[in-house]
Amino acid sequence: MSDPRGYLMLVLHAHLPFVRHPEHEEFLEEDWLYEAMLETYLPLLHAFEELERDGVPCAITMTLTPPLCEMLTDRLLVGRFDRYLRTLERLTRAELQRTQHTPLHDGARFYAAWIAQTRATFERWHRNLVAGFRHFQERGQLEIITCTGTHCVLPLCATKEAARAHVRMAVRNYEKHFGRPPRGIWLAECAYAEGVEELLEEAGIRYFFVDTHGVLFGEPRPRFGNFAPVYCPNGVAAFARDVESSKQVWSAEVGYPGDVNYREFYRDLGFDADEAYIRPFLHKDGRRRNLGIKYYRITGKMPLHAKELYNPAVARNLAADHAGNFMFNRQQQARYLHDAFGRPPLIVAPYDAELYGHWWFEGPWFIEALFRKIAGDQQELGAITPSAYLERFPVNQVVQPCASTWGDKGYFEVWLNGGNHWIYRHLHKAEEFMLELVRRFHDQSPQLDRALNQIARELMLAQASDWAFIMTTGTMVPDAEKRTRDHIHNFYGLYLQIMENRLELPWLAHLEAQNNIFAEMDYHIYL
Repeated sequence: MSDPRGYLMLVLHAHLPFVRHPEHEEFLEEDWLYEAMLETYLPLLHAFEELERDGVPCAITMTLTPPLCEMLTDRLLVGRFDRYLRTLERLTRAELQRTQHTPLHDGARFYAAWIAQTRATFERWHRNLVAGFRHFQERGQLEIITCTGTHCVLPLCATKEAARAHVRMAVRNYEKHFGRPPRGIWLAECAYAEGVEELLEEAGIRYFFVDTHGVLFGEPRPRFGNFAPVYCPNGVAAFARDVESSKQVWSAEVGYPGDVNYREFYRDLGFDADEAYIRPFLHKDGRRRNLGIKYYRITGKMPLHAKELYNPAVARNLAADHAGNFMFNRQQQARYLHDAFGRPPLIVAPYDAELYGHWWFEGPWFIEALFRKIAGDQQELGAITPSAYLERFPVNQVVQPCASTWGDKGYFEVWLNGGNHWIYRHLHKAEEFMLELVRRFHDQSPQLDRALNQIARELMLAQASDWAFIMTTGTMVPDAEKRTRDHIHNFYGLYLQIMENRLELPWLAHLEAQNNIFAEMDYHIYL
């Protein structure tokens, strides 16, 4: 079979910070997970099911980060999502009654059917979404990659040992959930600096992703720009993001999600409904919050109260039209670049997975329509995963990528600036103490081993890039600062107990139950 004129590599980076509060019956931060399950992960699984049912081939690359996998398989959190879903089922039944003989009734019927479909998908995979994604990887429709430990920005670690531990933890966790080692990794925030590839090679990882300038400004300059992977000097491959395809989805001005016929994210029944009516569907504190039932479309730049009613059928057809436009534009890219390069170019299109469904409700419909169109009557554009591309095109240029991230300005500033720099003196000192502990106290007693494993968990949780990001964006800053301080406090509490030979086993057990990420943790990854 001859090659198409170009290849599209769609990459969905699915990640949420590890948030689990067994000490509270309800916790607002846990809603981040439940909203993403409801609006992104389960709709994506349903889209993959539809493609598989109809025999439509697809090739999607998807990060499922270690913290996300841990939460999606946590019995407490899965049980709480079931409760969350049952609340929405009650709400949609109530809405069918409330909206009778009103213009909202068609929307209420849509949401009742949509929630029922979500429930069916959830139960079809026995409430284990990771098992669902693993199924599609084993069928060859999906290539799942891992991410750095708790989404740690590796170049901002003070020690090579701490950065290596995050890579080793990523591999161990992936093997637990997917039954084989990972082939590739998403570097948290696409954060790369020279030397990271050595840690990846040690762990058996073949490739990673960077932002466009990470390859374009490499040494020497890449012959094919960002339209072919490059090999680092040690043979690990780097794939770079395509700017044009990203802009068509991400851009607030010209991106598809801003179309006036798509669902308005910011107008939700949780705030629209009368307080007495909506109160039984809120948390016990009674605070208004998004419930996922949104009856209005974007309409245009106007106050929320002036928005017009959302029509799901119109929006779904529009998503298919936009998928066709996206494919057409990639075909045009492929045609132009193929003639210039003399080989099929690779267009790498990475996005946060939560854009598809949560922020852009119609996103999963777009993805399903896109792969139906790619598999249709056209030969110019093919879909491909990183491993398949490297197998098909094993010869690529050797380039030393440059230090880079994605995000504002592209060089780490989002995660290290005047608003969050204070965290690093604590994180860096904790790294030094971690190395001191594992070298002095390894393999001395079962209790010390438990303490060393938990102190490693606390350090990794504190190093999650999410907290520094939130401090920069200015949303929920007190919560992000508290999460950082809590994990550092736990770390130093355990450190002093170990150093002073006064380990408090009840408190250790409390931390193990509360911050129970990585049951497979082995502190020897720091040695």
